[in-house]
Amino acid sequence: MERKSLIGTHHVSSLTANAKENYRFYTEVLGMRLVKKTVNQDDTSVYHLFYADERGNPGTDLTFFEIPHAGKTYYGNNAITLTSLRVPNDQALNFWQERFEQFQVKFEPITEVNKRKTLKFWDFEGQRLMLISDEHNQGVAGGKAWDKSPVPVEYAIYGLGPVTLTVPKKETTAAVLKEVLGFKLVGEIAPFVEGQANIQVFETGEGGTGAEIYLEERTDLPRERPGRGSVHHVAFRVENQEELEKWANFISGVRLPNSGTVERYYFRSLYFREPNGILFELATDGPGFEGDESFETLGENLALPPYFEDKRKEIEAKLVPLNTKQ
Repeated sequence: MERKSLIGTHHVSSLTANAKENYRFYTEVLGMRLVKKTVNQDDTSVYHLFYADERGNPGTDLTFFEIPHAGKTYYGNNAITLTSLRVPNDQALNFWQERFEQFQVKFEPITEVNKRKTLKFWDFEGQRLMLISDEHNQGVAGGKAWDKSPVPVEYAIYGLGPVTLTVPKKETTAAVLKEVLGFKLVGEIAPFVEGQANIQVFETGEGGTGAEIYLEERTDLPRERPGRGSVHHVAFRVENQEELEKWANFISGVRLPNSGTVERYYFRSLYFREPNGILFELATDGPGFEGDESFETLGENLALPPYFEDKRKEIEAKLVPLNTKQ
């Protein structure tokens, strides 16, 4: 059966050691909306927090697993090393520079990456992030900024941009992107580090900011040791469950070890690692986050998929209370 192209980036999931401070930074400083406060479904003793646009539209979610005793990340290879967040235009970056100064956020000067204005910065745990302007974007649409955010809508983060994969041997990862996931190599950009190879740009679906991957080859780095502030995986958008089943059959057919389809309640998923060890997920666009909470109260209470409800008391007893009432 013919599979449809992947639509773009679905979400990026990272690690934090401090859910309370993580919530403060991503809602009060970055102005994203917490659209779901739930638990890691593979380890219900820790939080899984979803920050996004106004309702967690696909392609807007930056999520965090809380690992309270997570150690320091030792940056390196075989990892997702930069997550970018979309803002509407170039002027927004000037706003963000001033905001980062106000909140004492570490950042670098505005620069240009792939003909788009960008602003690199780090969160309180060293998470590597970059704002990217959509001023000239012609690809997959972004989400819709939340009008109750502390950041004005005209400057707000409203989606995920290109994700950077850093590997010691790009050919094997490039082969998976092209031959398995159907991405197209559309160009190269200057390296982030002087003296290194050009970075390859891949895109899927309609292309544009929300559907790109940057592939960086670095032969000078040790393997990254993940911890707080590191990225766990990147997920790509699949239209629906029927399409996900087609992808599952195809990936198994090319003999890539994978999880098979997994029920996550808010979407369905499939996981596999590419040859350099980076974890990829395919995730359906729906059902979304409003099956167990109203739009108005998203993220305010601990949400559990129905198959965990009978364990709610036991789960809540293991979690440090986190007040997320708006």
